[in-house]
Amino acid sequence: MRIAFYGSSLLSSYWNGAATYYRGLLADLARRGHRITFYEPDAFDRQQHRDIETPPYAEVRVYPATEDAMRAVVAEAAAADVVVKASGVGVFDDDLLAGVIAASRPEAIRIFWDVDAPATLAEMRADAGHALHRAMPALDLVLTYGGGPPVVAAYEGFGARACIPVYNALDPQTHHPVPPDPRFSADLAFLGNRLPDREARVEQFFLVAAARLPERRFLIGGSGWEGRGLPANVTHVGHVYTRDHNAFNASPRAVLNIARDSMATVGFSPATRVFEAAGAGACLITDAWEGLEFFLKEGEEVLVARDGRDVAEHVAALTPERARAIGAAARARIAAEHTYARRGAEVDAILARAAAEKIAETVGPVLTRSVV
Repeated sequence: MRIAFYGSSLLSSYWNGAATYYRGLLADLARRGHRITFYEPDAFDRQQHRDIETPPYAEVRVYPATEDAMRAVVAEAAAADVVVKASGVGVFDDDLLAGVIAASRPEAIRIFWDVDAPATLAEMRADAGHALHRAMPALDLVLTYGGGPPVVAAYEGFGARACIPVYNALDPQTHHPVPPDPRFSADLAFLGNRLPDREARVEQFFLVAAARLPERRFLIGGSGWEGRGLPANVTHVGHVYTRDHNAFNASPRAVLNIARDSMATVGFSPATRVFEAAGAGACLITDAWEGLEFFLKEGEEVLVARDGRDVAEHVAALTPERARAIGAAARARIAAEHTYARRGAEVDAILARAAAEKIAETVGPVLTRSVV
């Protein structure tokens, strides 16, 4: 199928946590024969911070962040068999959604792909005039980055024909063990941009743990933290490019995952970082959230903390041998059950079913009229 995908960015992970997710899924869909064009705006300095050049699995159309350019790329939806509008493009989101629906052919599969369902659903509850309320009757599918049963129920309550979570995963070709890098040596490392609904949990889980263990070394990566006061034993390394994620995960004794407030509340929303860390064989410590056991087993494949005190206790007790064992177990579990090859197979099957339903919708009435 020809897929037109309108998203934030495939080429850059700069202030764009969905990049790894897009890359893993679209690369596998291309291997299954789908032809993909990814449309991304030149916005938020992402093109100046590219992690990759145009990949072999997709044509990438970078367009100026102007209304005229947006309208031009929207018109190209008419040539696609599958039209995807992702959440969080950041530029003309509402116009993109309405535009690609209007431009797509009647037989095309129309998908809204939500990479931040808790935030989107909160907006929809607060605003009866939200663009998705208007668009929902024309959408064939809502796919989500995570969320599980609560998100499915919420979207179906808003009238979605079908809502299906397609979780983050591992691409073992891009995220795998590498030798330690002295730049990222630490007892505990955390990678994540400074965001309003994450900062309080970073304080609670990471900075409190650092303050309780002043003799240990802590490392924080991501944009925005340079303006935040940090304990003396915490080193900030700024934005960490995707090419350095394996080293960032493989070098510390343990890596910390902290869900954003909304993701932790909804549950079933493992961040990309969880799979990247597991792929590199890292010993992962995570905050607690519903659905974790679907991905990793507590105590054997991941360590779970309820607050910064728990994090500090895990770090203080963690030996190099146990850290390696937990990391190896996590890598084996994720590689066996949660790869983008598996996710790609799920999406391929979803698209096949949706295509069959569209044929039934469009051909059925024609056959009925011809018989009559």
